[in-house]
Amino acid sequence: ISGFVGGFASTSYTENIGLVGLTKVASRMVVITGAIALVVLGFVAKVGAVVGTIPGPIVGGVYLALFGLIAAVGLSNLQKADMDSQRNLLIVGSVLFMGLVVPQYFTTVPDDWTLFGIDWLTRIVRTVGGSGIAVAAILGLLLDNLIPGTDQERGVVPEDVYREVIEVDDVPGKQRLTRE
Repeated sequence: ISGFVGGFASTSYTENIGLVGLTKVASRMVVITGAIALVVLGFVAKVGAVVGTIPGPIVGGVYLALFGLIAAVGLSNLQKADMDSQRNLLIVGSVLFMGLVVPQYFTTVPDDWTLFGIDWLTRIVRTVGGSGIAVAAILGLLLDNLIPGTDQERGVVPEDVYREVIEVDDVPGKQRLTRE
């Protein structure tokens, strides 16, 4: 319906996660009220014109806070994983590095480059390889599932199944939780 009447695509955006984190407001009633207001305002062309007059640096500042928060929320998920583990450090480092480097590489690939001469496969590889998020997500999924590791290293064991904290390898300050 949204596209039929000339509105925006109706999907979930990561900006919403950032806004919830920024404002600490996650009430359904607020979201419903905001949605109704946006639908009504979408029919008023003057509102779009006013929004279009917002200077680029202001929008950039808002994006800085918003997308910075989204990145920080993503990184905060790492606190549940054992970041003293060489396995996890390798995975996180590889994902961050390749997510930045691979898309940059694809900007240097000539326009006539093909993968085995298969047009549809070339388009897929160019699309995925040109997106840092796609490269990082695919590589992260592959590495996390291919490199052996314990549930505790991965951070997928609920904290309530641990009973006590013990010292590891007689290294002061380095501890490990043990299961009940």
